[in-house]
Amino acid sequence: MLQIIDYNQSYKKKWDDFIQKSKNGTFLFFRDYMEYHSNRFKDSSLLFVKNTIIYAVLPANIDHKILYSHQGLTYGGFIFSNKVSIGDVLQMFELLISKLNTLGIEKVIYKAIPYIYHKLPSQEDIYALFRINAKKIGCNISSSIFQSNKIKFNESRKSGLRKATKQSLSVNISEQYDQFIEILNENLNKKYGIQAVHTASEIISLRSLFPENIKLYVVQKSNRIIAGTILYMMPHYIHVQYMAANEEGKQTGALDLLFDHLINKIYTSVPVLDFGHSSEQNGHYLNENLIFQKEGFGGRAVCYDIYEFSPSK
Repeated sequence: MLQIIDYNQSYKKKWDDFIQKSKNGTFLFFRDYMEYHSNRFKDSSLLFVKNTIIYAVLPANIDHKILYSHQGLTYGGFIFSNKVSIGDVLQMFELLISKLNTLGIEKVIYKAIPYIYHKLPSQEDIYALFRINAKKIGCNISSSIFQSNKIKFNESRKSGLRKATKQSLSVNISEQYDQFIEILNENLNKKYGIQAVHTASEIISLRSLFPENIKLYVVQKSNRIIAGTILYMMPHYIHVQYMAANEEGKQTGALDLLFDHLINKIYTSVPVLDFGHSSEQNGHYLNENLIFQKEGFGGRAVCYDIYEFSPSK
């Protein structure tokens, strides 16, 4: 019989071991990643166990009688064992709803894990959400490349690449995260009046915890960083967490050179490269300039869906 268990630190190793073996988990769900901003969110994560074996976990936090899965993560729905059946998942939702009613939770905001991050088909939760009449309230659009069937760069990106190859530019892996974040924040502040979600110190700390999963590639001219990208990585995907170029980088086509290097030379064997959101306000606002650049590299639409339901209904 399935049981629902509140997460606490005594389950840390079991949780992380489960994520490693799960069919749709990524390194963002390891506890060290989730807890770097634990001061901002009240963790209310759950484990679903059958005969002492973990069948699923749900990263979650609670704020003002709302359970989120999870506010500190781009996505964060149920993570499943390959043992799980659709019957199990329907029962998990029943257990979840019963528990949340007991806690007086009024609403659930559920951010499903996009299918491109699945190692095996894992959309049992989408069916369960349909069965409980959950409402889709968000559809953020990302742009992804399937390396086995990728689209060539468009003429705008090819033009930038031709420009870049005439310059004395080099693409290198780097540990100079603070310099890159400075370029990124200058751009974000100038365009939108905001800063990156992560500070340089947070990224450096996360990099020290996950050296195989977080990498910075930069374009340099005369040993100066003029563009770069921070990649989140696992064997089956690459996610572009941040990319930016300073004015010199923009003028010289540095990002075109960088992504040609990553997509067509270094990581040709990684199945999926995902550029991340080009939308805001749960998908209601589309940044057309940003998605034009990503589509120019050959990225095409993948949706990050967000659902809402009330446990009391």
